[in-house]
Amino acid sequence: MKLIVVEDGVRTALEFDHPEITLGRAIDNDIRLAGAHASRHHCKIAQGKETVIHDLGSANGVQVNGVRVEKKELREGDVLAVGGARLYVEKLGVSADPARTQRIDPKRGEGGALSGGAAAPPVPAVLPDFGVGGFETHGADERRDIERLRTFARVTKALLSETELQALLRLIVDSALALVGGERGFVLLTGKTGAGEEVKDPREMKVRVARSFDRTDIPVPATRVSVGITRRVLDSGRPLLSVDAGRDERFSAMASVEELRLRSVICFPIQLDNKTEGVLYLDNRMQRGAFRDDDLELVDLLAGQAAIAIKNSRLVSELRERNQRLLQSSEQIQSLNEQLGRKVRDRDSELAVVRAELGRERGRYDYGSIVGASDEMKRVFAELDRIIPTELPVMIHGASGTGKELIARAIHFNGPRREKPFVVENCAAMPDSLLESELFGHVRGAFTGADRSKKGLLEQAHGGTLFLDEIGDMSVEMQKKLLRVLQEGEVRPLGSNQVTKVDVRLLAASHEDLEQMVQQGKFREDLFYRVNVLALRLPPLSARREDIPLLANALLARAAREANRPAPHLAHEVLSALSAYDWPGNVRELENEMRRVLLLAEEAVRLEHLTPGIRSREARAGQPALLPLVVGDLRSAVETFERTAIDEALRRASGNKSRAAKELGISRFALQRKLEKYGLVSGAGATDGPAEDLAGDPAAAETVAIAEEAEEAEPEAQK
Repeated sequence: MKLIVVEDGVRTALEFDHPEITLGRAIDNDIRLAGAHASRHHCKIAQGKETVIHDLGSANGVQVNGVRVEKKELREGDVLAVGGARLYVEKLGVSADPARTQRIDPKRGEGGALSGGAAAPPVPAVLPDFGVGGFETHGADERRDIERLRTFARVTKALLSETELQALLRLIVDSALALVGGERGFVLLTGKTGAGEEVKDPREMKVRVARSFDRTDIPVPATRVSVGITRRVLDSGRPLLSVDAGRDERFSAMASVEELRLRSVICFPIQLDNKTEGVLYLDNRMQRGAFRDDDLELVDLLAGQAAIAIKNSRLVSELRERNQRLLQSSEQIQSLNEQLGRKVRDRDSELAVVRAELGRERGRYDYGSIVGASDEMKRVFAELDRIIPTELPVMIHGASGTGKELIARAIHFNGPRREKPFVVENCAAMPDSLLESELFGHVRGAFTGADRSKKGLLEQAHGGTLFLDEIGDMSVEMQKKLLRVLQEGEVRPLGSNQVTKVDVRLLAASHEDLEQMVQQGKFREDLFYRVNVLALRLPPLSARREDIPLLANALLARAAREANRPAPHLAHEVLSALSAYDWPGNVRELENEMRRVLLLAEEAVRLEHLTPGIRSREARAGQPALLPLVVGDLRSAVETFERTAIDEALRRASGNKSRAAKELGISRFALQRKLEKYGLVSGAGATDGPAEDLAGDPAAAETVAIAEEAEEAEPEAQK
């Protein structure tokens, strides 16, 4: 007789050759049911000339084709409802091969026809995708062995091709169930198998995969495995087979065997590098004798192949993790190299500035924050060397944007008051009422809104330096009050009758000509003499064009650091255009231009990135003017060119003949004769400069004049 039993979604094909078959929850039944609606001894099926089902007084009864019966003759295609299980009668009578009974058949896809012509409900197909036609009870042993070998070969190939661990474990269980015909399969492993997983007990096993014969996952731990059996196999390292676990004396003390109602069980150790690191567990809860002795050898071979596949999977996983770490390290190294490259480029720009400045005499103090290597800046540094050690007030003259505050900071932080406060105030930034409160301070209630007392800047700068920028914009009334403080050395806050002694070194700056303002009555003469004890004039950027490339690179590098991006390269033609521009805004205008091109350029700054006024030919005052078309002889053309070149040189040198001669590449005496020759002496505003040291030595002057005449005579002879 052949029955298909479906219970809890599990389908099992069973064949019996003895005359009586019992069904129920008790352990001694031929078909043991797990449902709560089944009685311990629910019913029996008697086989003889007729096959009859008998209800054994069950609580919920027996139904045949939907009708409750006490006794009923069965026919092929009948559907039985016993407790929560359904049984399909596929074949009546004794099996032709009594030795091949009680085998799980994973081949069937549908049940037979119901009596009365009704179709049986579909039964899930359960054949794994290994190309095997199932295990037929009527096949010969030789054919069965050949099919198993073919299946085993395909399984081995599949195991070796899979490297992802979880998919590999599923494949191992599905392969084992297909080979020996089990109902459920589990893989339990010790240790950790995933990254970041913690293991308290290295011998503790966890269920990594739980599968049913129909290749679906079983929920864990809702459907549990016998921990006692798996622990015994893990500790002994030997396989275990039981044809009826419920009656096996080896498991009498294991409550899990009775609780799970186990029948057929087969369990194998998984050994990696001569260590048992897990088990492969298969069972059948509804059938005794589902596994035979010859299955041991087959599953043992499969377990060996599975161990190799698991080891390979772990090695591949480790290699992937190492490769991922190497990739991350490589990306980090690349990022660090890029950052280092930017820093190196910035340092190169700064070092270029430093090298150029170190090539000249910078003085004995630290002027590292001031970029400049021209003759004009050399003069400024030399004057600073004389000014810094003193305690006298200093007046810094210079156009807007020439760096007057930077010079003031250099005076303070290199001077004897470097450890004391350095206080800055822009006199043009606020009206007199606020400026008076800022400089002298006030007490609470001195004016509306004065809710608390406040120290003035003069008192805050006590012992240190006070820098008043744009002092020429201060009103006459404020000039009177400041003059009194400087004369008396004491300050009285607004609203107070108390005076406070103050000791400050005053540094002042203005872009206006204070001497002219004194003559016009806009600036007090007595205050002018107080603040103008030492004077320092800062050259405009157009007077030190050789510093423009250094300044441009330094300012661009600083802007790039602040924006946290690499500094682009300044091309030669860009530096030429920058050097040719007059820069009416001086260094401040150049700094703003570098911040602007940083946003526009990527790897290199090109001419099109510059402001149109800077790159236009009309704005390049430093370039010689284009000569008009000359009609006449060559001498007239040369005379016109010399006039233009001398006039431009004198304008750039602010009338200083020595600097103009040096720029033109001739001596000062030669320049003087050309000025007399072309009538450019009177009204030109030219000055002799510091080179008049030969004026008191007629012999030396005559010698130089003779040399100059010889120099001029040589090109005339060549003509």
